[in-house]
Amino acid sequence: MIGVDANVEARLDHGLAALDVSVDAEQRARLLGLVGLLHKWNRAYNLTAIRAPEEMVSRHLLDSAAVLPFVEGPTLLDVGSGPGLPGLVLAILRPSLAVTLLDSNGKKVRFQRQAVMELGLTNVTPVQARVEAFTPVAGGYAQVISRAFSSLGDFVALTASLVGPDGEWLAMKGPAVDDELAGLPETIAVAARHDLAVPFETGSRPLVVLRHRTSDGACP
Repeated sequence: MIGVDANVEARLDHGLAALDVSVDAEQRARLLGLVGLLHKWNRAYNLTAIRAPEEMVSRHLLDSAAVLPFVEGPTLLDVGSGPGLPGLVLAILRPSLAVTLLDSNGKKVRFQRQAVMELGLTNVTPVQARVEAFTPVAGGYAQVISRAFSSLGDFVALTASLVGPDGEWLAMKGPAVDDELAGLPETIAVAARHDLAVPFETGSRPLVVLRHRTSDGACP
C-alpha cells in the first residue's frame, strides 16, 4: 500500500477516537491506504477538489465514518459514490456490510476498482452505471446512502426502485437541507435527523434518514 506521513496517521487516529470508532490494525492500514491512493490518483485524474492528504482524512474519511452508527445493512448502496465515498470507508469499518458503489463516471469507478483490489476488500462491488439504468439486487437494498448526490426529492425519486420495502435512505446533506425537506413526496417520511460532528471540521454534517410511509400514513 502507498505510505502516508505521520501527520496523516495522527489526524486519522485522533479523529476516529473523537468519533468513538474502534479499528484494528488491518482496518487502520486500509484507511491510510485509501488516503494514499486518493492522493496519488487525484494528481492525475482530479477525483476530488481536496488536495492535501490531511484534509482528505477529515473531509472524506472522517466525514464518512461519522455516519457509521446509523448504518445497519446488511446491504448498502452508495449512489453517486464518486471515488467511493462514503461506501469504501464504511466497508472497511464494517466488514460484514455488503456495499455496492454506483457511479456513472468511468475514471472514478476505475479508482474504486483499484482501491478494492489494493486494499483487499471482499465486501465491495463497484458498478459503472447511471442510477436510472441500474438494476438492484432482488428485493432491493436495506439502505441507500448518498453524500450530497442531489436534492432530497431527486435522490428519493431516482432511487425509489432500489430501496427494499422496509429499507431506508441515508442522506448526507449540507446546510440547505431544511429547504429540501419540503420537496419530498407525500409517501416518504423523515424517520430521523442527526447533526453529526465531524472532527477537524467546523459546523455539523446533517444526516437525514427517510423511510416509506405505511398504509396509514405513519413512518415505521
